[in-house]
Amino acid sequence: MIKIAVSGKGGVGKTTFAGTLARLLTGEGYDVLAIDADPSMNLASSLGITNQPRPLTDYKELIDERAGGMDGMFKINPKVDDITERFGVVGPDGVKLLTMGTVVRGGGGCMCPASSFLKAFLRHVILKDTSAVIIDMEAGIEHLGRGITRGINLMIIIVEPGTRSIQTAQRVIELGREIGIKHFAAVINKSKDSAPIKKRLSELNIRIIGSIPYDPVLVEADINGLAPIDVGGKAVESIKKIKDGILDRYAPDKH
Repeated sequence: MIKIAVSGKGGVGKTTFAGTLARLLTGEGYDVLAIDADPSMNLASSLGITNQPRPLTDYKELIDERAGGMDGMFKINPKVDDITERFGVVGPDGVKLLTMGTVVRGGGGCMCPASSFLKAFLRHVILKDTSAVIIDMEAGIEHLGRGITRGINLMIIIVEPGTRSIQTAQRVIELGREIGIKHFAAVINKSKDSAPIKKRLSELNIRIIGSIPYDPVLVEADINGLAPIDVGGKAVESIKKIKDGILDRYAPDKH
């Protein structure tokens, strides 16, 4: 089953892309689980879900029960196989959403029950869950570890014209390769002339799987609290083409 992580610099449109892709995959017959792993927690609106689920990190008693231990120790492999059923919210087209929440980190990162719990949950849905999984991530990929990256078919980096966005893409790929992710691709967003950024990404050997034009329809949809896929437009049509290309390459038996 296809598992895709979506990353990129804040504000580039990755949540719009992730939510629209998740809804489109349900139309292809997939049982889709969308995971909001970005602290901004905006994936619900992109999916058309109005009842935002509580982040998993809010369930402190459950986390302590499942991942906590004696004398400050914690369990590396807490029970998580019932989490989607218990805490997932079902949205339009049957897409399921889970919001991970954030873990407060100390100077050297966080090794704590909450971090262990979230990593165990991701490991389960990526390696064992039979759903198609779309993960909306921030540019950092600390939720992912070596033990689960083998289950990710593709990491998509959303890139917009601008040096910082391209630098973020480079960094995401570097970090991803360090933990064993094998397949990366870029989607160019909000570009009126994609030739210059295509040239730059090509120079960096970053594969491009599509471009999404700037579309004022998306701004109107956001103002009205509507999911992009429910209003359509040029951007959504472009994401449909990207979805087709992804399925042709990574799930040819389903397409």
